[in-house]
Amino acid sequence: MLPDNIKLAAIPFPAIDPVAVKLGPLQVHWYGLAYVAGILLGWLYARWLLRREALWPGGKQPMTLTRLDDFITWSVLGIIIGGRLGYALFYAPGFFLSHPLTIVKVWDGGMSFHGGLIGMITVMILFSRKHGIRTWSLLDLIATVTPVGLFFGRIANFINAELWGRASDVPWAVVFPGAGPLPRHPSQLYEAGLEGLVTLVILLVATQVFRTLKRPGLTASLFICFYALSRIFVEFFREPDPQLGYLFGGWLTMGMVLSTPMLLIGLWGIWYSGRMARRNGTERPS
Repeated sequence: MLPDNIKLAAIPFPAIDPVAVKLGPLQVHWYGLAYVAGILLGWLYARWLLRREALWPGGKQPMTLTRLDDFITWSVLGIIIGGRLGYALFYAPGFFLSHPLTIVKVWDGGMSFHGGLIGMITVMILFSRKHGIRTWSLLDLIATVTPVGLFFGRIANFINAELWGRASDVPWAVVFPGAGPLPRHPSQLYEAGLEGLVTLVILLVATQVFRTLKRPGLTASLFICFYALSRIFVEFFREPDPQLGYLFGGWLTMGMVLSTPMLLIGLWGIWYSGRMARRNGTERPS
């Protein structure tokens, strides 16, 4: 029996079908559309940034628009392979060791942002070396547009009623199907706002006003810092993964554990980008 104040605060979960389009046996899920929307809009945003040559070191774009188009396939592979392997390694290693063939069933859910990030960094390094592109500038470009995909991805998590928040009596708490009778924080929307919209605006201001793209590595490092801070903050409202719970017998979650070194790496990157600028005579943000 729930307390009356929690009952009054609860908002029923909106009846959203996770399948957006049904064409006979073909089903198109909102989650898949979120990936498509994130990649497509991120690609268009990246093309716009490349066309603004004044934003880049020496007033020259780091790669051609055609080369960016070529990178899209690489990025899709990096996101999917890295995200899936990251989930298997960080969140459910025992299950996937016992059922290794299920790792290819990405349609059943289970993707890790931290794994996807590692996958993306890997393909960016390989792609930049293959085509003679400055690696740090490619990292900066992709980091600037990544919040677009994060926003759509977290909205899809909400539509799928997954990765819900902890039980709460806040007025906007939601009763999620499959999460029991308690109303919970809509933490997916918190993440969409912080990891997606807020970080997107911060990086937009950084690149357009403070010209951070002129200092290779700075924009990517800023993204890593703001993502890590956003994720750590939202983890206080997000229900830990049931197979892991709280770690080290306390209040830490896997999201916090994985995001903490990200923050440290981001801070190091900010320092290192300044060092590279002084050493190479790269234009400073202005």
